[in-house]
Amino acid sequence: MNLIVNRTAVFFGLMFLIGSMAGCYKPVANTSAEERDQPEAAITETRAESDSEMGNTSENVNKTETLSMDAPAPSAGGFRGNVEANLKRFGLDLTSVADESNPVQSRILREYGAVLLTTAAPPSKIMFTSESQVEAFQAKAEIGSGTLGGVTIELQREALSALQNAAEQAKAAGFTITPRDGQEAARRSYAKTLDLWNSRFLKACDHWTGKGRLSKAEADRLKSLPIGQQVEEVLEIEKKGIYFNTFFNNSILSSVAAPGTSQHISMLAFDASEYGNPAVRKILAENGWFRTVQNDEPHFTYLGRKESDLGPLGLKKVAKGSGEYWVPDL
Repeated sequence: MNLIVNRTAVFFGLMFLIGSMAGCYKPVANTSAEERDQPEAAITETRAESDSEMGNTSENVNKTETLSMDAPAPSAGGFRGNVEANLKRFGLDLTSVADESNPVQSRILREYGAVLLTTAAPPSKIMFTSESQVEAFQAKAEIGSGTLGGVTIELQREALSALQNAAEQAKAAGFTITPRDGQEAARRSYAKTLDLWNSRFLKACDHWTGKGRLSKAEADRLKSLPIGQQVEEVLEIEKKGIYFNTFFNNSILSSVAAPGTSQHISMLAFDASEYGNPAVRKILAENGWFRTVQNDEPHFTYLGRKESDLGPLGLKKVAKGSGEYWVPDL
């Protein structure tokens, strides 16, 4: 009888122990089937949309504490060597990005090429030639949407986070960093760059026709050319002192980017209203934003680098006007 009682006690004791253990177990939350079945890029895109819906503003975005360390460190290879190393991370090479036998693309590389050293996704073409090319690049890049100075802007997520971090630092120091000309201060389409080009090109055609420096027939011929050839011929004409910029006294490229070449297309450019404030420029530089396009004072490019690395990367500092610019040392 005692044996039966003891066995019964042991049995109920074991049942109690198992029940207690089950009560303490906390299952790991399951990832939704929808998210599990998506490739990594699609998951990132879904999360980006959620961040935007929640209001990805300078007040609530997750700030970057330090500049990105994913890109290769500067090498002794100069500008070209460092660009090649950086592009390689994205399955690109310099010959696929820029056709240096083309005089326009060669000039764009010399003047705008610093952007190829960014720690974010560099442009896959130094000169995009269509809206479809631009849309394909922008869709592949990680687009971030946030509010700055009451304006919704879009940039690559890494660039946006760094910019908003800079805005918070500026605010703490008693300054502001706000978009110049609204949403156009950041992301742009191919069509927008074409519109900006025409705003200078067409006026200059009329101006020089009125001055007798261009015949109407020549102006009409220029207007009818495919855009790549049009840019090339405009730059050739400017060698004769017939300039196409806003004031007709300098190259059109000092006033506007050639269609498809703007760093705004790559979502790595931001035009700041406070560009004239040295303190603001310093804060932007501390967050990887530098001026890289000479004569375009409000324009900042996201490189994601420390300023001390820019020289070793193959860039040189050029003092001009009210500030400094970092351009390829070729």
